[in-house]
Amino acid sequence: MTDDIETTTFSIEADDDADEVTLPTGLVDLLAEEGQGEAETVADITLLSFASRAHHLVHHGEDPGEDLEAQEERVMDLFEERFGVSFAEATGHHH
Repeated sequence: MTDDIETTTFSIEADDDADEVTLPTGLVDLLAEEGQGEAETVADITLLSFASRAHHLVHHGEDPGEDLEAQEERVMDLFEERFGVSFAEATGHHH
């Protein structure tokens, strides 16, 4: 049955590196905000995932160190720039 599920492959490129990720198309559509395209949906979820992981490492891990704290602060700035609200406001997770 899972072979019947349509998928979409997304390309990810950076400087001298590239990869692809294949996702169920219906899931991407389900997670999209109104009027949002597939690529924008995947980009939003990617940023949300990185922000969430960084938050977890800094606030729920052991001694993150200054570099990781700075990285987490920067991803939170990027999150707010993209979504217009802070990570805490978007997730309801405040410290």
